[in-house]
Amino acid sequence: MPSQLIKNTFREDRLPHIWCPGCGHGILMRDVAQAIDNLGLNKDDVCIVSGIGCSSRAAGYMDFNTLHTTHGRAIAFATGIKLAKPEMKVIVITGDGDASAIGGNHLIHACRRNIDLTVVIFNNNIYGMTGGQYSPTTPTNEYGTTAPYGNIDNDFDIPQLAIAAGATYVARGTAYHVPQTIKMIEEGIKNPGFSLIEGVSICPTYYGRKNKKGSAVKMMLWQKDNTMDLKKIPAPDYSQVKNKIVMGVFKNEPKEEYTARYQKIIERSGGNQ
Repeated sequence: MPSQLIKNTFREDRLPHIWCPGCGHGILMRDVAQAIDNLGLNKDDVCIVSGIGCSSRAAGYMDFNTLHTTHGRAIAFATGIKLAKPEMKVIVITGDGDASAIGGNHLIHACRRNIDLTVVIFNNNIYGMTGGQYSPTTPTNEYGTTAPYGNIDNDFDIPQLAIAAGATYVARGTAYHVPQTIKMIEEGIKNPGFSLIEGVSICPTYYGRKNKKGSAVKMMLWQKDNTMDLKKIPAPDYSQVKNKIVMGVFKNEPKEEYTARYQKIIERSGGNQ
């Protein structure tokens, strides 16, 4: 029998999902659903937007207003929805490639504007849907189908990118740390501005296999043993921490939100008369 959460937040006829066995995306999708449920939001007041990629399958499974958009453009579509319906909670589910490669420009400008979107990035360090190409978050020297001799690029730290661009709530959780990640997503949804939560996922099919990370269980246990709580790092600059996942809330500084400022322009122009 499906759980009450499944009944409340998922399209049961679309389940089970088609993600690979061991993929962390199903866990992260459930985290988003649990956060929405915990907040007691009316599903008619929630819109889930996704682009293209493994993560973007989530919009088809979740029983809300949903929009499956083009590659890299989820945040652009979500911006339009929020401007048209500012009272809605608009949540973007996207991947590391979708958000920080082809969609990178949309990401930084949504951060800069501080528009009230909650962007949850399922980061599996690879392009999983299209064949295992390396992405902007594939660690330097690790492998993908388009980096058979190792990736020579420096990888993005997505939370730091979002902070630099002006996001007002920025956090990182993992597929292993479920309660903490749910809490971060809840806080992001409640933040009246641009929120980004990176969910570190696992991809045993491509990233794990190409980089000899072992089974899905082994990859999940690696997350367990190699994640550090931001609060326990004494130095303010965690960039010195190597080969670990640093988890926590990096920024929580609300300020005036974009659609609120936009409404003032409408009123000044006489647009509501």
